[in-house]
Amino acid sequence: MSPLPPHILHPLLDLPNIQHGFFTRQGGVSGFPYESLNIGLGSKDDQAHVRENRRRVAAAFGQPEDRLLSLYQIHSATALDVSGPWQTERPEADGLVTNTPGLILSALSADCAPLLFADAEAGVIGSCHAGWKGALHGVIENTLACMETKGAKIGRIRCVVGPCIAQASYEVGADYAWTFANADPDSPAFFVPGQAPDKRMFDLPGYCLMRLKRAGVTQCAATGHDTRADAALFFSNRRAYLNGEPDYGRLTSCIMLRP
Repeated sequence: MSPLPPHILHPLLDLPNIQHGFFTRQGGVSGFPYESLNIGLGSKDDQAHVRENRRRVAAAFGQPEDRLLSLYQIHSATALDVSGPWQTERPEADGLVTNTPGLILSALSADCAPLLFADAEAGVIGSCHAGWKGALHGVIENTLACMETKGAKIGRIRCVVGPCIAQASYEVGADYAWTFANADPDSPAFFVPGQAPDKRMFDLPGYCLMRLKRAGVTQCAATGHDTRADAALFFSNRRAYLNGEPDYGRLTSCIMLRP
């Protein structure tokens, strides 16, 4: 039996009926530039390698690969309520919610922020993929709202923002700051000047935490890992682009209600 891939845990989600993990790039079978735990079905990697990597992640939760649910992520604000494995192709969305034990909800990322949510008392969990566009347009709030329809309470929900690109690594154009300011008056605090007058540095994990707290989630935190800065542990779209690499792997962050 192949070894189970390593993953990062956060104490906020250390709950009796919840299993979670923020997986690194380690512990898989893919070769360059995807070495080694690439979960991205949409990447150009050998699909047999991706399937084996997914099988290993699912095995870490004691489940078969079809119980590992991932989306065709489109940087939207859409969150879906799910109750079983996909019967057709992956749907287009960026958030998942369930109260079904044994389903592994995942968020794929390679600089964007993966968020894992849990209301252990209600037995409701969620995951979402929040890049700057999804975070700005409400994927976090929509995932929370979907959880509430299943019986979760905002005051009980815990959420952890997983490994993503940190402010020191995330240079954007000044137009991003204007876009945010026009849509969200609380956003300017998350931009600082870049090295050039027309550049800004954006704090994506800090912005996600602000949106959580503004929505009423008081129990929230970030793991604090910078995907672009740590090539040994994490895939990074931006790092791959800057290094001229042909493609990049996708990390996965997962949560499950224990059966």
